[in-house]
Amino acid sequence: MTMPQAIAMLGGLLALAFAANRLSSWTKMPDVVVLLIVGLLFGPVFKLLQPSQFQSVTPILGTLALILVLFEGGLELNLRETLHQFPGSLLLATVAYGLSLMAVWLLASRALHMPARPALLLGAVLGCTSSTVVLPILQQIAASERVKVTLMLEASWGDVLAVLTVGALINIPAGGIVGSLAQKVLLQIFASVAVAALIGAAWVRLLPLLSEVRYWQVLTFSMVLLLYAATESFGGNGLIAVLAVGLTLSNLRRLSGRLGESMFGLGLPLESQHQRILAFHSELSFLVRTFFFVLIGVVVELQGLRGRILLTVGIIAALCLARWVAVQACRWSWKDFSSRDRELVTLLLPRGLITVVLALQVIPVLGPAYSFLTSLAFAVVLVTNLLVVVAGIRSKPSEAAAVGQASAV
Repeated sequence: MTMPQAIAMLGGLLALAFAANRLSSWTKMPDVVVLLIVGLLFGPVFKLLQPSQFQSVTPILGTLALILVLFEGGLELNLRETLHQFPGSLLLATVAYGLSLMAVWLLASRALHMPARPALLLGAVLGCTSSTVVLPILQQIAASERVKVTLMLEASWGDVLAVLTVGALINIPAGGIVGSLAQKVLLQIFASVAVAALIGAAWVRLLPLLSEVRYWQVLTFSMVLLLYAATESFGGNGLIAVLAVGLTLSNLRRLSGRLGESMFGLGLPLESQHQRILAFHSELSFLVRTFFFVLIGVVVELQGLRGRILLTVGIIAALCLARWVAVQACRWSWKDFSSRDRELVTLLLPRGLITVVLALQVIPVLGPAYSFLTSLAFAVVLVTNLLVVVAGIRSKPSEAAAVGQASAV
């Protein structure tokens, strides 16, 4: 491939991603599906790109996209609404992830006769919904604000639970998994949130000065990357820290100037500064996500999936069943949710970036015999994202009803 052809391909991918994102509100098809299919065409189908060229950079790009999406999600969260929906969201994330992990573990151990650790790792990788998919979808689907906040928080906590669980299963001896995991989760959450809140408060104070300088959004992006790297290096959880610093930047600006000065000694940033940060990181996230999902389609090995069709179908069915059971088990915590709200929460179980990133991390630990996990993760991501189409269609009556109620008022 010549240089002009490569540049033309990059430009075409971005234009296609933009079109897919814009049309998703009409077609109800997540842009992730389009990007994965494009990657398949470039890679396994027409052989325009060689997977070996991108396998080393794919995990790095995936982690970067995850950082950007979580930071963007934190910038968009309203703390008051978040705290109101937090208990139900945390309950749903924990129950749904736990049930999904157990369902996949049982299926893998029975169908493939996997040992306990690989089967648990498979469940841990496939168990959570992906914030990198859920957050963009919530901007395009008709749903109440409380449902959107619940799903946003669930996906964010699901990412964190998956990362912690996979890390514990890889690094902790089998006999101490439960106790060590609980201690690790509590310690990492507390330490990561505390550090991120302090840095976020300090950054809010600097923003009025930084915003007068060119490229100050790039410096904010640098702060987010350094925070993630430092938190991970000192044994914390970088994903929680990134989400927490975004939440801090977003909600300190909501305080009145007098309250901010008296309690924190802060000169709070203007609304325009917050919007500029959000716009910059949103577009950067869109750029990185686009290339990552295309690369996943390029590097996937379809032949690794052909002999495991029944396993793939069984796992997807198990995930759907676990999701339904989790929603029914948690419905008591959402007293203000209608039956249609609960149906929407049930259908929105898309896997995405975190699923593939964790699969790529697990394969070197388990060995070449488990190289099919990338293809399996690809199939699960594709099918669960197609269910979003059903959720989008089912949400239409709610939108029409809302319009009707508004006109009646």
